[in-house]
Amino acid sequence: MHMLRRPEHDWPGTTADLTRLVAAHPWATLVSTTACGLVVSHLPVVPDPRAAPDRPTVLGHLPRADADEHRLGEAETVLIVQGPHGYISAAWYPSSPRVSTWNFVVAHLHGTPELLDAADTLDALRLTQDHFESRRSQPFDLDAVRGYVDRLAPFVVGFRLAPGRVVAKAKLSQGQPSADFAAVLAALEDPAEEFASPELAAAMRRGGIPK
Repeated sequence: MHMLRRPEHDWPGTTADLTRLVAAHPWATLVSTTACGLVVSHLPVVPDPRAAPDRPTVLGHLPRADADEHRLGEAETVLIVQGPHGYISAAWYPSSPRVSTWNFVVAHLHGTPELLDAADTLDALRLTQDHFESRRSQPFDLDAVRGYVDRLAPFVVGFRLAPGRVVAKAKLSQGQPSADFAAVLAALEDPAEEFASPELAAAMRRGGIPK
């Protein structure tokens, strides 16, 4: 895996951290380059529990019509995973002059997805649902509607993406004077602040690394 970094947006995390980022922010954007131009879809993805520890592999699925439009399995794609992000007001800084900005954590996973067969597609669907249902006290079991799922299966295409290149960036007020950094944290953690974001503040405290 090749990691590209921009010094001002350096991502200090590991492959395991990227996997946790996907798990925490599973609503992703898939972009493919095809002969007809760029194709964009939005979809849920989850980490592949069977992936090698050094590759942040993800599982996803699309309606067959969308998969065909993406030339899934043939076209070069990038999966964009967006982590915590939010507006940073210039009014928060004790130093001056300042301008407002945006803090964020994001990862771009580049590669050609591997298409899954019917059995593995069903497994990907199950893993995706279980990822979300695990938060519920009484998780819904996909087997409860297995007949219905089997009828839908021919119209769904599952895929596995083990990226050949990852571009991960975190802009979290790195390099700012300590007083300004502390002021941004205080504003993001202030429930009375219109642009408060405890999740973004937590990411700043961790340096962007998901826990």
